[in-house]
Amino acid sequence: MHLRAHLLLGSGSPRRREILENLRIPFVVHVAEVDEATLPGEDAATYLARIVRAKLRAVSAAAFSSPDAAAAAAVLVADTSVIDGGSILGKPASIDEAASMIARLAGRTHEVWTRFAIGAGPSAGGRALHEETVVTRVTFRPLTAAKVRAYAESGEGLDKAGAYAVQGLGAGLVSRIEGSYTNVVGLPACELVVALEKLDLS
Repeated sequence: MHLRAHLLLGSGSPRRREILENLRIPFVVHVAEVDEATLPGEDAATYLARIVRAKLRAVSAAAFSSPDAAAAAAVLVADTSVIDGGSILGKPASIDEAASMIARLAGRTHEVWTRFAIGAGPSAGGRALHEETVVTRVTFRPLTAAKVRAYAESGEGLDKAGAYAVQGLGAGLVSRIEGSYTNVVGLPACELVVALEKLDLS
């Protein structure tokens, strides 16, 4: 995909970088720190909308004086959550917590929500041009306690929402995906391309 100028990616995720590279979308990375803790009583939709808007504002503010940012066509930020029964499963704090999450998901279907936003650029102060949440349903195969523990101890899911990586060893846990695969990885590729086209950035 050819853009008039590169995107400013407000994410340190290597998975999101790889998805953009596969789409041949030029980008530079500029990450700004945002507190991603959930608030009491906050549901998934409200949480994702709040965090993505906060990321967009933070990246735009932090990159305001950057030469790379000044030349960017737009800012792109995203956040991915694993949702099970209305509960947000974040990144596990330990192997034990990772094992608990995987055991909870085993043999059942859950959802992965990725919300992304495209902003007008640092000079626009984080103004959103497009915001969208994409939902994918993921079904895990039944797993024995030993298999759950073995995957948790691999360490692969310790920095991932829901404690697994569908693009790695975690692929062996997943029996079915309904919807966008790249959404589960961290960025819905097709929806992003459509949004960029609608914004006339390509």
